[in-house]
Amino acid sequence: MMKRQRRFAACVTACIAIMVVLSGVRRDTSWQTQLAAAKVTGSFRPLASRRGRIMETRSRQTRMLRGSLIPEAATISAPQKSLGDAVRADFPILSQTVHGSRPLLYLDSAATSQKPKPVLEKFFGAVQGGMRAGNVKEQYEDARREVAALLNSVPEEVVFTRGATEAINLVARGWGDSHVSEGDEIILSVMEHHSNLVPWQALAERTGAKLRFVPLTTDDQAYDLDALKRLINPGKTKIVAMNHVSNVLGCANPVKEVVELAHAANAVVMLDACQSVPHMPVDFKELGVDFLAASGHKMLGPTGIGFLCARRQHLEEMEPLFVGDGVTETVSVSLDPAEAPSLSPIPWRFEAGTPPLAEAIALGEACRYIRDLGMDRIHKYEGELGRYLWDSLGAIPGVVMYGPSPYSEAGKDRGALVAFNYPGVHANDLAFFLDQEGVAIRSGHHCTQPLHRTLGVPGSARASMYIYNTKADVDAFCKKLKKTLKMFSDMGFGVEEPSPCPLVSTPDPTLKDPGIDRPCTNLWPHLEEDSESEVSSES
Repeated sequence: MMKRQRRFAACVTACIAIMVVLSGVRRDTSWQTQLAAAKVTGSFRPLASRRGRIMETRSRQTRMLRGSLIPEAATISAPQKSLGDAVRADFPILSQTVHGSRPLLYLDSAATSQKPKPVLEKFFGAVQGGMRAGNVKEQYEDARREVAALLNSVPEEVVFTRGATEAINLVARGWGDSHVSEGDEIILSVMEHHSNLVPWQALAERTGAKLRFVPLTTDDQAYDLDALKRLINPGKTKIVAMNHVSNVLGCANPVKEVVELAHAANAVVMLDACQSVPHMPVDFKELGVDFLAASGHKMLGPTGIGFLCARRQHLEEMEPLFVGDGVTETVSVSLDPAEAPSLSPIPWRFEAGTPPLAEAIALGEACRYIRDLGMDRIHKYEGELGRYLWDSLGAIPGVVMYGPSPYSEAGKDRGALVAFNYPGVHANDLAFFLDQEGVAIRSGHHCTQPLHRTLGVPGSARASMYIYNTKADVDAFCKKLKKTLKMFSDMGFGVEEPSPCPLVSTPDPTLKDPGIDRPCTNLWPHLEEDSESEVSSES
């Protein structure tokens, strides 16, 4: 009987010990369990007395707590944080509340990004140091090197500007005026931001060149590469200007294919990379473009700073947009042409006047910040966020989204943004009431009026994300969006019934503006009476 009891007790002890070892759980430090584990491993030798047994057990227990009996591989690690959770503490503004006690939910990074602590510290440090700081010029040039490293370029090919708009104008004026003539052609697309459209319209007006536009594909609202093939005219096409990622459609455009077609026709390619450089690896050499422009405030940097990255041979051919101090090396009042002012080397000949020291230095820090995170990591993370946002918005009945699906070939690398509308509710009204809930999105035409006319809408709402956002932000946004749409529905707005407000549902020819830039109001300015009579007579 005693033997059977001892055998039973031994079996129970062995089973407990096996479960402890296999599960890898180290939290149970009771001496009974640890003793059982010691018996299974064969490292326990029973002593004659109860006192000796307890002392031996405690000694074994101490060794096991140090990891001598349970392998290190069995340790349970904490769940890994998402990129958004990992960096969020670097962005103090995201912890603030608005409109009382509502937490800020920032989903407008395609317009401008928030700034992390290291960038803010660099900026204010440079402001306080000013021109008298001993190494400020070196920091300025170090920022140029950081931009070049981010793009896999060289510092001599990076020109600091006030933003992407100035960078594109620099190309249109400095290169376009001397290389584009009457009858030449400039190819754009209907999805271009105004900053990559209006400078080329002005160039065409100055030179007599013609503009050609690549349309959207009919099936998924993407860049129509086949149409570009038909538009390119060897000998006539001088410039092909395009964006890398659309700030409305979200699609990443086929840059390499466009470059191949353009260069075959001896045309240059101007790339608006404002929505790509902050979010994905962008290799200037690999893409093969001739000019690339981006803005600092969309990539964690301050406003008032951007850059042009251009092939050295093109920069050598270009004239400065502005002249003055910094642009020239020697200046004389002599009328002798031999003593005419000589230009500084590139890239400094394009940076007239006192440089934007604090802005550039802070931009350099922003480049370091995202490079340290890893551009591949950022792109992968934002791809997951973008798909989650697309799926979450698509699950809300009635929501109309623009651009190719992230599950299509044209949308596989799309950015973490979605532009959308809800029938019967104006995008500005939607954004206004979401703002009251603490949600910051963008509404309007997003500086792409031709694109919205192509889509057949006056504007759209847009949610856009960056490294500091998470899937929890998407969930919170969709919850607030549903609440806001229900409010409109309760007031009679939405898909079921037409809205009584013309700015929300149907256009009114007596209004000066269809309400793109402001929320619905009955105080909207109307046309003059004579204009109203003209409209009536025409109808």
